[in-house]
Amino acid sequence: MSIGVLFILFLVMLAISLPVAATLGIAAFLPNFVAFFRTGDTTTLMTQLAVLVRNLANGVDAFTLLAIPMFILAGGIMAKGGISNKLFNIFAYFLANKTAGMPSAVILSTLFYSMTSGSGPATVAAVGTMAIPLLVKLGYDIKWSTALIAVTGGIGVVSPPSIPYVLFGAATGTNVGELFIAGIIPSVLIIILLLLYTYIYCKKHGEDKEKLLAYHAEVRENGFWAVFKSSFWAMLAPVIILGSIYTGVAAPTEAAVIAVVYSLFLSVVVYRTLNLNELKDVFVSAINTYATLLFILAAAVAFGRTLILMRAPQQIAEMIMGTFTTYIAIIIVINLFMLFIGTFLDTTPAILILAPLFLPIAVAMGMHPVHFGVMMVINKAIGFVTPPLGVNIFVSSSITGLPMMTIIKHSMVPVITFIIALFLIAFVPWFSLALI
Repeated sequence: MSIGVLFILFLVMLAISLPVAATLGIAAFLPNFVAFFRTGDTTTLMTQLAVLVRNLANGVDAFTLLAIPMFILAGGIMAKGGISNKLFNIFAYFLANKTAGMPSAVILSTLFYSMTSGSGPATVAAVGTMAIPLLVKLGYDIKWSTALIAVTGGIGVVSPPSIPYVLFGAATGTNVGELFIAGIIPSVLIIILLLLYTYIYCKKHGEDKEKLLAYHAEVRENGFWAVFKSSFWAMLAPVIILGSIYTGVAAPTEAAVIAVVYSLFLSVVVYRTLNLNELKDVFVSAINTYATLLFILAAAVAFGRTLILMRAPQQIAEMIMGTFTTYIAIIIVINLFMLFIGTFLDTTPAILILAPLFLPIAVAMGMHPVHFGVMMVINKAIGFVTPPLGVNIFVSSSITGLPMMTIIKHSMVPVITFIIALFLIAFVPWFSLALI
């Protein structure tokens, strides 16, 4: 079976809504099944089936991957514990009376929250549930507010700690700690571009200054010290988590456990916003989320190894480098392909399949593996808000009840900020490599 036929069948299975894990598992075994029909060799078929099962098990047998359920759990605890509210208050204290101040406070809160959750959809759910009703109450358009938070939630996978960075590290052997650190400056760049877009939008469309000034006075009523004390422990979370990695005190997996312990400490002891019954629900939800992800992880690794045996990376590299000869052209083609795949393929299988395929090409052109990893994750962040998959769109739609197409329409302009950041980061290695 040729690689082209295998990919076509893979896309067909996705198009008919076959579960992603099943699609990957079938695609991983399909070449062997076709070979059996040609040769009738039962012994070889059973051997290959045993290899497939072993690959499925090996796909999830990695210490690095333990960080994923820990970050999922930490994000769930912080969402239930209302940590995003605490982060928001300190930014609102300083910005609520400024032009675009409230949307800017939401964007900055999203950045800080994402540094503890590692997930785009979790960030949208935690921040959006609190922020969208407040923005609407203060006079901002509900469609614009919902779209802004759906897009901004993509920062949840670009800023460290990030589950996609863990997946990329597991798929390629790249140092996850370096990926985490490399994501800091790109996150700041994206936030700056989003803040600039928000300022221009609010200048053009205006704001309800009367409501904003009244809210600002309400936030400041108890004074700065009260707001600071309430927000301090929440703002310390990313410092502890990232600081432990940056200083070498903890590996990324260990930092994920620190995130869980610290989020429990905040929610149960400091803020007392989470009781034992709610904690049980958070654990069950985290297990359900990771169990689904586990099957996709296993099947994606098995499919990736099938592609390697079929020499797919070498053939794709030869095709791209035979057609395009310059660094700029090849990087643009790779990014366009990843953007396209991100519209219909979930982050986990996309990274586990595409990273081993494209990383050798990028490295051959002189790109650092960490630089490529950051670029790829930003592509996946854009995929969170592009149809037909658009997980962040689904989450934000469930919060507000707005039709998905309405949110998508209003997301197009802020998505451009992510695309601008993507190409700046792709062609200026300093953004990704300055801190490592």
